[in-house]
Amino acid sequence: MKVYKPEWRCTFSVNEGVEAAASLKERIAWRLREFADRLDGGGRTIKIDCDVTPQVSRQEVDTCLGKGFEVTQSLLTQLAHQAACEDVMRDAKAELFEEDRTH
Repeated sequence: MKVYKPEWRCTFSVNEGVEAAASLKERIAWRLREFADRLDGGGRTIKIDCDVTPQVSRQEVDTCLGKGFEVTQSLLTQLAHQAACEDVMRDAKAELFEEDRTH
């Protein structure tokens, strides 16, 4: 009886800037990204490298990325809410936070 063993590979990396060992071509690409960020003002450029074997469609990859960014949005919203609540508490009940200032 033949035994079947599924094999797959997935590498995923996110870069926010040029790496030390980058080629000239990569360095130029990052310079262009930095320039675009300055033109747009306030944006943040990241580069996503994704290699999946067996190959999946570009649409499937985009769907996965979109869902990941939805989770990120939710987490950042929660963090912003917590920070806003803490700011209100620090203002309304400053005496509770006095110990923070002495350390």
